[in-house]
Amino acid sequence: MVKLGVFVPIGSRGWLISTTAPETYPTFDLNKTVVQRAEHYGFDFALAMIKLRGFNGPSEYWQHNLEAFTMMAGIAAVTSKIKLYASIALLTLPPPLAARMASTIDSIAPGRFGVNIVTGWQPKEYQQMGIWPGDEHFRRRYEYASEYVQVMKDLWETGTSNFNGDFFQMDDCKLSPRPSSHIEIVAAGASDRGMQFVGEHCDYNFIGAGAGINNTANAGDNAKRLLEVTKPYGRKVGAYTLLMVIADRTDEMAFEKWEHYKKGTDLEAIAWSRDQSSADKNAPANSTAGGMARRAQEMLNDPSKAEPTGMLKLIGSYENVARMLDEIAVQPGIEGIMLTFDDFVIGMEQFGQYIQPLMKTRNIDLARSGTSAAA
Repeated sequence: MVKLGVFVPIGSRGWLISTTAPETYPTFDLNKTVVQRAEHYGFDFALAMIKLRGFNGPSEYWQHNLEAFTMMAGIAAVTSKIKLYASIALLTLPPPLAARMASTIDSIAPGRFGVNIVTGWQPKEYQQMGIWPGDEHFRRRYEYASEYVQVMKDLWETGTSNFNGDFFQMDDCKLSPRPSSHIEIVAAGASDRGMQFVGEHCDYNFIGAGAGINNTANAGDNAKRLLEVTKPYGRKVGAYTLLMVIADRTDEMAFEKWEHYKKGTDLEAIAWSRDQSSADKNAPANSTAGGMARRAQEMLNDPSKAEPTGMLKLIGSYENVARMLDEIAVQPGIEGIMLTFDDFVIGMEQFGQYIQPLMKTRNIDLARSGTSAAA
């Protein structure tokens, strides 16, 4: 069975850079509701990103954000089964403190907590706080991340770290209590170097499923690339692919919503994202920043082609969205699908009641577990 997760709306506007999209103002109650409904419908995990500064523009895209660890600690206390991942902005927290925070949330939800590694591609997030280490960070950020993760693993596994590296030097550093079980580490490295980091240190890689609308044929390309890049490390690393669902009773109704969102595409915010994501002059084209900069520039060059999100969108009737999800789920290397929605509360209910029951890659296991997707 393919795993399902939700990329929770911790930032304003969710994942639509548009003035006509649902406002999705981030609150604890909203995110609690989304995760609890995901758990009700048998989802396997929920992930909270970390974003410290949004994009300029009238849509206020990501200008309002909660903090991932403290939010997930609260959600951990009001859920019982679903796996929870919180993102760490590595430049903001010493690794022993991040390790202790993770151990604390594991105490709230034993065996259900993991961390998502964010190395940092948007300089202004860190410049505003006076902690940006300079553009040299672009070149060495995965070396920094490797040392960071090793310190956390030392503490989680043994309770002590004496790690001595270029970036971190521990002096009989202690952690107790330690987590009840293995803390999963995930990352969203899209470049070859990012995937190498995943192969060395992580359990899962959150990957993009390409772009476009209903383009399922190429949704597994990054999963296949992950298999090749991580093969030399001899570790099993699963791919969780990211996409957006915009669904309704008919294809026409779903596409009507998408066309409405497109009309409000915030070009000022897209220009901001272009400027920030192009700060790394050596970013590979297949990296997160490199891909964002290229897509943003293409839209600014031809505003008639502008759209409010660059991720793959499955748009259509409940039946067609279920069919397309099944097509993606069986592609080699894909272990899970992480969903975003245009409207998270409505989208989650539509998915749980009408889409998931039609998915061949989900129904069998749900029936075995005694969970009714339409309950």
